[in-house]
Amino acid sequence: MSRYHTPLDLVRSRPVEGPVACARPDRLAIAATWFQDNFPGEVLYAVKANPSPWVIDALYAAGMRWFDAASLPEVELVRERCPGATIAYMHPVKSRHAIRRAYFDHGVKIFVLDCEAELKKILEETQYAKDLTLVVRLAVSNEGSALPLAGKFGAGEAEAPDLIRQARAHADELGVSFHVGSQCMAPGTYRAAMAEVSRLIVQAGVTVDIVDVGGGFPSVYPGMRPPPLADYITAIKDAFEDMMVLENADLWCEPGRALIAESVSVLTRVELVKGNQVHLNDGAYGCLYDMVYAKWPFPIRVHRADGDLTEQSEEFKLYGPTCDSIDTMPGLHTLPADLAEGDVLEIGMLGAYGTAMATRFNGFGDVETCQVDDYPWASLYTGSAAEAVAALPATAAEERVVPFARAQRRRRNRLMKRRG
Repeated sequence: MSRYHTPLDLVRSRPVEGPVACARPDRLAIAATWFQDNFPGEVLYAVKANPSPWVIDALYAAGMRWFDAASLPEVELVRERCPGATIAYMHPVKSRHAIRRAYFDHGVKIFVLDCEAELKKILEETQYAKDLTLVVRLAVSNEGSALPLAGKFGAGEAEAPDLIRQARAHADELGVSFHVGSQCMAPGTYRAAMAEVSRLIVQAGVTVDIVDVGGGFPSVYPGMRPPPLADYITAIKDAFEDMMVLENADLWCEPGRALIAESVSVLTRVELVKGNQVHLNDGAYGCLYDMVYAKWPFPIRVHRADGDLTEQSEEFKLYGPTCDSIDTMPGLHTLPADLAEGDVLEIGMLGAYGTAMATRFNGFGDVETCQVDDYPWASLYTGSAAEAVAALPATAAEERVVPFARAQRRRRNRLMKRRG
């Protein structure tokens, strides 16, 4: 990756012919360190949020050894770049081919399911392996999330207890999981979900080794300032203490957005200004998918390669580069009144579901990645986490294997308890 001090330095040094993702690996390391230091269990990065190789490499260098994959290509990506990492295949619906390849070719032992048919597929395609960790995904309320994800996945109250019992009969280790929805703004949502999951475990009448609280951890966007992340950890810890699971059961989480959002902004060039209409070289079919379809708010600033921008502002409508009229950003955006062709908009907080959503529609979709060293607009991570990363010598991050060692110790404890 080419490296610049700031995105403005990049704009001044070369043309922005296509969208450019400005990567900040140091900010990603800070987020990863915070979760590993504060979450009382295993932290699995949700690869789907941003599968860029630099992201996987930076997380691995920061000590993360657990990854949540949702497809066979994601499994292959992590296995290729992260020796010894633990990969959990957490998509509730997988092809037989993907299950078989993941288990036999890539050593994946952790599989999620939310129905009896998927359990049957996993067992058949792994030849009824005895070393499986089976995780039953349960449906919970998504109240309090900015982007609810309920409806597509999760065993409901009626079928969950029997499914948990069936999975227990075939699992070396049994887990339960849920998802409270993306950008969860209320820590109490996790507490309520964990109480409901605990009730279903009691109905099932079996022991559970793992509770996976999923993702949903938020980031900071304009008009969307969540409570401190520490409040989420406190709510989860308190609820976990009250759950009817094994005394030494493991606690997992699967952050995606909260880990990567702050670490990337995207540069997009103005191709034409027509009245109050601004046409860009990126849009709905590129890195700005969430801005269009989820109507997600993102911070914007403008860079000009030669000269200053006026302090006066006007409201503009933004359009993407394709010939599709749907390629239109919602609402009006306040930008410098003298905005002109060639100016560059920097759109922040696009680390999660930005470059990952880019398509090849209309021949667009290529996104270049460069590294920058400036700070994001806003951050949930300050203080000890940032200081800890800054204090690490160049090679220290690669030697952080605490999460892996902790997992091995817990596994031994569970096995000893069963045998004893």
